[in-house]
Amino acid sequence: MSTRPHAPTDSERTPWPVVGSGLVALAVAMGIGRFAFTPLMPLMMRDGTLTAAAGAEWASANYVGYLVGALTASWFTRDPRRGLLMSLAGVALTTVAMAAVDHDGPAGAGIGLRALAGVFSAWALVCASGWCLAELARRGVAQRGAWIYTGVGLGIALAGMLAWLGGLQPAARLWLDLGLVAGLGALLVWFLSRGQGTASAGIGEREATAVVRRPRNGQTALVLCYGIFGFGYIVPATFLPAMARELASDPKVFGLTWPLFGLAAALSVAAVARWLTQVPRRRLWAVAQGLMALGTGLPLVAHALWAVATSAILVGGTFMVATMAGLQLAREARLDNPTPLLARMTAAFAAGQILGPVLVRLLGPGRRAGWAALDCTGAVATVLLVLTAVWLWRGARPSAKSPTMFKPRPL
Repeated sequence: MSTRPHAPTDSERTPWPVVGSGLVALAVAMGIGRFAFTPLMPLMMRDGTLTAAAGAEWASANYVGYLVGALTASWFTRDPRRGLLMSLAGVALTTVAMAAVDHDGPAGAGIGLRALAGVFSAWALVCASGWCLAELARRGVAQRGAWIYTGVGLGIALAGMLAWLGGLQPAARLWLDLGLVAGLGALLVWFLSRGQGTASAGIGEREATAVVRRPRNGQTALVLCYGIFGFGYIVPATFLPAMARELASDPKVFGLTWPLFGLAAALSVAAVARWLTQVPRRRLWAVAQGLMALGTGLPLVAHALWAVATSAILVGGTFMVATMAGLQLAREARLDNPTPLLARMTAAFAAGQILGPVLVRLLGPGRRAGWAALDCTGAVATVLLVLTAVWLWRGARPSAKSPTMFKPRPL
């Protein structure tokens, strides 16, 4: 008498294809689609294919696209895996197309491509977080979701090292190389994620949500903190290479700032995933936000290369920890369907990072109380980061019950 083979339950299925899918997806979407322009912009200016003013416009277009992507990411609520694959394909195509952009190309082509890359990057972040965290929760290993966020730092480090090692090549060649890497990454995510499930939350998760869902005003506060985080990190993330270039003219020196930023991001998330899985997410986010404030404030008091390098480590080593903790809190707050809240938080983050460079530009080239526009913006970011860090820490008192302590109500 033959018997059918036992089909593995969710808890019996290995989680590593899901973790690998999320890690590679975020490396492609954020490291390439989102941040590759930072180390390549000086090379494009060197090649004569980009001016400083056009570079600022392209960067702003990417921020605006990221905001649009965050606002529309809820389109993929029913099938976030499908949205993830589509967005990764978009990142690959827009990156390859950047290799053809020059002065002879259509007006606005670079702005359009960077805006589209921002849209696809936001979709990928929201969809990867929503799908991967839900799949890992179904398998009873939600704590392993932290590993997917190492992909952002690894992607940044990869793009930065490619620009540093290949700095003698035309920037167009580096865009093409990164586009091919992004395409291979998209194919790898498709392969790893096949058959991993796309079902919406089950009855047990929905019932648990009825108990653990946070009040809407608590969700609003999380969104606000996440937006301030976006404002705080974008100032050093945008201007650190330029600040380092003012202090050291050798590209082999200032060019290392961005790989250092990405490496710090990857190692910090890996350390959290390995040793700090039991720390409350609010406390983790609070500490990350506080250390980030130290990173944004340090260059204000010490105009030296060591201060810029330390700032790169502090901000790079905390911005993905804060991202991971914030998105995991969103997952806990809306177990039934976290995608809308994830999208709101990502939209606030995008709005914050748009505001940072805009404020620098609005303040202009003059000095106020001896501070330049970049210093004034950094000071505002530091104060806001400190205030939100204190609020997050106070909201994670040991007496508060963790959402994981609650059980689904009986049907």
